[in-house]
Amino acid sequence: GMQSHLQALLSLYKLYCPEQVTITLPGKMKTYFKNSEGPWKAAITAVRQRNQGTSPLSQAVFLGTSQPQSRKRKWNAQLVVPASSISTNNLQEDRQKNHVYLYSTKESFPLEQLQTFPQLLENIHRLEFPSQMGSVLTNPLLLHYMNCVKDESIYLRLYFWMGQMLQEECTWCVVDNPCEEEFKSFLETIYKSECFLQEGFSACEEFLYKTLPLWDGTCCRSGVFRLMSWIPLSSFSDFKSYLYDPLAQLFFTSSIYFKCSVLESLKELLQNWLNYNVIQMDLELSS
Repeated sequence: GMQSHLQALLSLYKLYCPEQVTITLPGKMKTYFKNSEGPWKAAITAVRQRNQGTSPLSQAVFLGTSQPQSRKRKWNAQLVVPASSISTNNLQEDRQKNHVYLYSTKESFPLEQLQTFPQLLENIHRLEFPSQMGSVLTNPLLLHYMNCVKDESIYLRLYFWMGQMLQEECTWCVVDNPCEEEFKSFLETIYKSECFLQEGFSACEEFLYKTLPLWDGTCCRSGVFRLMSWIPLSSFSDFKSYLYDPLAQLFFTSSIYFKCSVLESLKELLQNWLNYNVIQMDLELSS
């Protein structure tokens, strides 16, 4: 019998070549193919309404081709990086209730008490990452710990959290977003963490590649250029299509200051690549 995804494909054929599809298809079907021109149409409509002085557009310009999932904030809420807190319950209360602690034979060291580097060294085998990985960005001791552990699950948790935050809070992908200063501060926090770790986050690389074609070259300019300087080394074809081509359209139509900012960011990117390769070569020679 007819399956729903096959019906959707046939309906798409019938839209463009009706003479090729002779069977009758149901009128109401689940949408399987999203319109890839959605972000551009929304952006153009926003510019038209802004120039005409009409009411602001409330439609969000989302990343990719999936439906936008707007995060409903409480009014007066701010974009903040969560504070460090342990993810397990208080062990003393568990003992009083005679609960069996199955996770570890050693008691975890509370992150709220971690204040100095000697404490980190003494309790490095008793530490546990917080339930909200975003809090690591503002804690140098936890960044040290993350650098030592090298656990893939830790980076995955941070990748999903950071990618979601960047997508939802991006000021040039949401029309008339009033939280530009908060987003600038968030980008600055991420940049400082990358400088501390001496490596870029993959979530930032993916965010830049998706949003640079929609960027106007003005909004959060310094934050964008700083994130660009920590993009990991990859193939030239990827850089040309995802980084150079979107920047070229802005480069040739912008001011001298913008051109110099692009060159400065690319120079820092090259320096970071060279430093990374030198470190990797030293590690290989030492091993």
